[in-house]
Amino acid sequence: MSDEATADDASVIVVGGGPAGLSAALFTAKNGLETTVFDTDGTWMHKAHLFNYLGIGSVGGSEFMATARQQVDDFGVDRRQGEEVTAVSEAGDGFAVETEEGSYEADFVVLATGANRDLAEDLGVAFTEEETVDVGVEMETSVEGAYATGAMVRPEEWQAAIAVGDGAAAGLNILSKVRGEHYHDFDVPADAERVFGELIAE
Repeated sequence: MSDEATADDASVIVVGGGPAGLSAALFTAKNGLETTVFDTDGTWMHKAHLFNYLGIGSVGGSEFMATARQQVDDFGVDRRQGEEVTAVSEAGDGFAVETEEGSYEADFVVLATGANRDLAEDLGVAFTEEETVDVGVEMETSVEGAYATGAMVRPEEWQAAIAVGDGAAAGLNILSKVRGEHYHDFDVPADAERVFGELIAE
């Protein structure tokens, strides 16, 4: 991240709008970072029905995605549905992201393109012997400021719950870097009342 960037103007681009990408975007956007998601809607969630997602009894994958998209939209994510990212590269202290529609820059990039690891390979991140993107528990790749999540980093472990956790870890680590200290996104009832007012459940 640029030395001039602060918590008020740091920017994040998320490539991929499945559970991992939207989870990362939710954490960064709700905590004040300018966040853009590029999503071609290639998620496998449209073929899924969730019974194994903690806190949800039963929900169709497409219904889950509609709720997740509305949630990030409500927190101000610039979600560019249908705009495909064709290249990601380092640019100065951040990253340049190219699409057929234009060029974009951000301080951080989160790659959440499922099992397609082409953009990660082009960016030059390290891979494991299993040919997945090599990351630590914070989901950061060998390229500082670039994160990889979900199926990109896990051979054959593609559950939505795992992907959401990976996205959250990436988002929190970005927030920690921007704030200069370990950041905890822990909401309490007063936060819900402040944000949602009368919409919160009794």
